[in-house]
Amino acid sequence: MHGGIVGAALDEACGLLATWHRFPAVTARMVVRYRRPVAINRTLRISSRVTANRGRRIEIAGELRDRDELLAEADGAFLHVPLEHFLATPEGRAAGEFWARRLGGGQKG
Repeated sequence: MHGGIVGAALDEACGLLATWHRFPAVTARMVVRYRRPVAINRTLRISSRVTANRGRRIEIAGELRDRDELLAEADGAFLHVPLEHFLATPEGRAAGEFWARRLGGGQKG
């Protein structure tokens, strides 16, 4: 598998955990270590865990495994940002309005 896809998958797993930990969060730094080649057309397991939480900064570690074999790992720093960070763009405002309608009115969007 292309290393960029591996890195993106680890960033997504770590970033989702950071956002669930403290909404919303963005990637500030991520280091990926590629340990073994990653085969395609296989079921893999990706995991992440919070390793530290200091103010706005959330440290997250992630792993990509094929059964018990470690294929890649990541260490990242994520920052809690104000929601306005995302609402500053037309795309962010549209997404915010969609979710406000979805959560507030029970309407299908």
